[in-house]
Amino acid sequence: MGMVPGAKPFTIVAFGDSTTAPRGELTVYPMLLERALAAVTPPIKIINSGAPSDSTREARARFSADVLAHAPDLVIMQFGINDAAIDVWRGARRPRIGLTDYAANLAAMVRELRRRRVGIILMTPNPLRWTPELRAMYGQPPYNPDHPDGLNGLLPRYAQKVRDIAGRYDVPLVDSFTAFREYGEVPGQSVDDLLLDGMHPNEQGHALEARLLLPHVRAALGQRPD
Repeated sequence: MGMVPGAKPFTIVAFGDSTTAPRGELTVYPMLLERALAAVTPPIKIINSGAPSDSTREARARFSADVLAHAPDLVIMQFGINDAAIDVWRGARRPRIGLTDYAANLAAMVRELRRRRVGIILMTPNPLRWTPELRAMYGQPPYNPDHPDGLNGLLPRYAQKVRDIAGRYDVPLVDSFTAFREYGEVPGQSVDDLLLDGMHPNEQGHALEARLLLPHVRAALGQRPD
């Protein structure tokens, strides 16, 4: 992306798990935002700090190196799928990160960004859908392999915690969980249309998230949202 000589870029860090991280040739939402904002002033620099398999525990451990070290002006944060996962295929009966700890981890990172006067956009995790591979691993209680939404398990509660934290700290929210579900409620459409493998957004899913994020990013830039 071209930059205006001498202009300090507006730095955005996309901080999340594998639903944010670069994924082969897939066009993920940070790339779409960068394209959409290529001509703005000041110039935009977007750093993708997504990491596969991350929960908020791992996120807090790398928060300083992968977010704060970049001196961002804005951080987009999306976690929850790995936190809420119950690894029944290993005999687990509890989520990897309990709901209380998840909320505490997320809130701690939000507070630190606010203390540094860094802009924040929170995203709820996207919903999940069954595939044969996921049903083979997770198709037992407390998951419900007979219901189309049965892989979500505790994930709706985690999504609600993100909404609660966004409200408590008065930061913008992109509710991917609700947006994906509402898309799937339209006749002739399904949440599956937005997913690559039942878990990760495909290009259509990332495009939906980028469209929802763009007005908030433009607002952070001091521009009028489209």
